[in-house]
Amino acid sequence: MKQMMSVGATVGALAVAGVFSLASLGTTVSAQGAAPAYRVDPFWPQPLANHWVFGSVTGVAVDAQDHLWVLHRGADSLESNEKGMMLTPPTSSICCTAAPFVLELDAAGKVVSSFGGPGQGYNWPQSPGSIAVDAKGNVWITAAGLVPAPAAAGGRSGAPGAAAPPADAHVLKFSKTGQFVLQIGKPGLATGDDSLSKPSAVAVDAAANEVFIADTGNRRIAVFDSETGKFKRAWGAYGEKPGADPGAYSATAPAARQFRDVTCVDIAKDGNVYVCDRTSNRIQVFGKDGKFVKEAVIAKGTLGAVVAGQFGAVSAFGSVWDVAFSNDAQQRYLFVADGQNKKVRILDRASLTEVGSIGQGGRQPGRFLAVGSIAVDSKGNVYTGEQHHGKRVQKFVTGR
Repeated sequence: MKQMMSVGATVGALAVAGVFSLASLGTTVSAQGAAPAYRVDPFWPQPLANHWVFGSVTGVAVDAQDHLWVLHRGADSLESNEKGMMLTPPTSSICCTAAPFVLELDAAGKVVSSFGGPGQGYNWPQSPGSIAVDAKGNVWITAAGLVPAPAAAGGRSGAPGAAAPPADAHVLKFSKTGQFVLQIGKPGLATGDDSLSKPSAVAVDAAANEVFIADTGNRRIAVFDSETGKFKRAWGAYGEKPGADPGAYSATAPAARQFRDVTCVDIAKDGNVYVCDRTSNRIQVFGKDGKFVKEAVIAKGTLGAVVAGQFGAVSAFGSVWDVAFSNDAQQRYLFVADGQNKKVRILDRASLTEVGSIGQGGRQPGRFLAVGSIAVDSKGNVYTGEQHHGKRVQKFVTGR
């Protein structure tokens, strides 16, 4: 295992001055075997304007211009001391307010556009899930829904006796400028071939005009026409018909024949479809037709919990939260966001064996609290988004 630390000249000067040590920055990035090397850019992104702050970051995606798109939960995931300017009356005149739900950042980390929130003709999610940008520049957002609070902790606060709104069960498509284009599914309608239930992620096959949806609540991958929203096909774990909930995960039990919670879907250049079954600690690979190809179990003993708090309940189960491919022509490596174990795992994509990792638990640059989303640009830079109390994005550049 080799370790490397890299920071800018300004940080070095501060360290010499005794303000803090380089080690305290937590910029250590590890690699082993044939894994590529990375170092964190501790000054990326640039500070947000308008006193904006990120809430729980649920998705990151890179477009054809190497701009990073960030989706977060906004004010719903901020605590009282983070909402100073938003409260009535305000508790602070200088900080803070939730940034728009969707932010576009250029390569330098500067915000160049933003949008999001309720609008005409569509249902904004109770809790946004992930984000994707297709080859035409359209922006896709999933409505992943709220996590039920543990019974002992009670539910989310609200007006006494108020009826709960319909559960998230849809996917939204916007233009790059935030104009509504298409909605697939409808809140509260979670069953049936053409319905969704708390979808977590999407991947778009532009050549076929198909969108692949990680339909979490229905334990399947569902494929729709990306232009019309018409249902086309679906499959469950091992390419079989989706079925009943297999129950709680156990590291000693036989592999479940059904998905537990599908939290990612991504399409490689070779046409294979990669799927995260997060709580089951596994990645399954399929053809676009749903034919099962192979699988890998990652950190088999990983469990988790659902925790309730002021920001609502959050789920932290499993080792496989999101994936992204390396930028080389063969996409030799698969990057896995492991939120529960607080690292990014680097797999050899052909064998699905681990060959390296990035980061460890912590709040300093280069470390993670709850890394739940990941993306790679054309230059090979790796971007991560952190959920729960993490509330940030980070950039890892190639090299030592």
